Amino acid sequence: MKSLYNRFISFINTIRGKIAFYPTLFSFVGFNFAMLMLYLEKEGISAFVIEHVPQLVINNADTAKTLLSFLTGGIISIMVFSFSMVMVLLNQASSNFSPRVLPGLISNRNHQFVLGIYLATILYNTFTLVGINPQETDKYQLPGFSVLIGIVLTVICLGAFLYFIHSISQSIQVNNILDSIYKKAKKRLDQLIEKESENVPDFPDTSNWISYHSSETGYFQNIAKSNLIDICEKENIQLKILVIQGVFVLEGIPIIQVSKEIDEELVKDILSNFNFSRGEFVEDNYTLAFKQITEIGMKAMSPGINDPGTAISTIDYLTELFALRLKKNDRTIFTSDDNERSLIAVTTIDFKELLYQVMVSYRTYCKHDLSCIQKLFIMFKYLLLQQAHLPEYQDALQAEAKLLYEDSQTTIQNATDLRRIEKLYQSLPNVRN
Repeated sequence: MKSLYNRFISFINTIRGKIAFYPTLFSFVGFNFAMLMLYLEKEGISAFVIEHVPQLVINNADTAKTLLSFLTGGIISIMVFSFSMVMVLLNQASSNFSPRVLPGLISNRNHQFVLGIYLATILYNTFTLVGINPQETDKYQLPGFSVLIGIVLTVICLGAFLYFIHSISQSIQVNNILDSIYKKAKKRLDQLIEKESENVPDFPDTSNWISYHSSETGYFQNIAKSNLIDICEKENIQLKILVIQGVFVLEGIPIIQVSKEIDEELVKDILSNFNFSRGEFVEDNYTLAFKQITEIGMKAMSPGINDPGTAISTIDYLTELFALRLKKNDRTIFTSDDNERSLIAVTTIDFKELLYQVMVSYRTYCKHDLSCIQKLFIMFKYLLLQQAHLPEYQDALQAEAKLLYEDSQTTIQNATDLRRIEKLYQSLPNVRN
């Protein structure tokens, strides 16, 4: 039962980033609320309201039908306009920034809530409209109170539409996109750092372990950690996950290593706790934030856009994320409940490789721009002054700073600029010439 629950929660975490997730839930609520109100109308709720507050209830069937039809048509119009704006937003974000930011924009919960309110109100008004019998002449038999609620929901839709216009205009601004990516990555890194334990038992050598292959294709999103730990303890095995989170996995490649041979049924049980998707989300994999922010910076430095200011802003956000990453261990190991035995080793991208992949892009596209080079050296100076979890992190920072210095020396010709770069490089703590 626990295993099914954990898989269900993991599945929900995967699909809630889809643009139709919350609108579908709201639609279900709107339909059921309409059914509830039809039931309450049969119990005489409108008659009760008419006796106490008659001014609030519409007691004419034709007026009620015309009003609900008009309101429903209006909501459909603004919903179509809202969907059109979402498409324009996604197209502009893909063109100006990076296609990788699209999953984050699509999964914006506030926009999904607005679209869900539209759909729920449309369904509610439609089924309330069906419940009006034009042959009824008795005002006590008309669903007047349900019509009143439909009017209130429509007013809420209008307010949601105004909020949607404001929010969508803010979402396309590059600073807001960068800030959103940064906050998601920071939250994820804080969670991982908090869960790390200093006294993690050593994980054994896995060179002679048995490998098992993936049965699915897609981006490796996450795992049902609790389920896998339970399986390891129950079967007395240890696992090593071979693929890095966020990597596109092809069917048939090695995905896990197990400390002993296991049957096919157990392999299927283990792999059923791996979540794959065709999209990528920073909430599941913080390294995607580094990739997305870097790509926005590179797009800004392309000849067609040529926006060093945006590139400098991306460096500021990367500086904060790298400073946080310095506090995290390169290895990720899950232990038993008593923390006495290592059960699962997860292959992760180490700090040196992460820094290199980011800097190789900036060195390629920004080495001719002095403002970006200065900002990168300021980043290195700041990071070298931070306390690192491992001494290898400092070595990686110094090595990348040296590569940046060498590239800038071969690209920039102005003697004054070269002296400034030399001064910045020499000001780095413990610089190695």
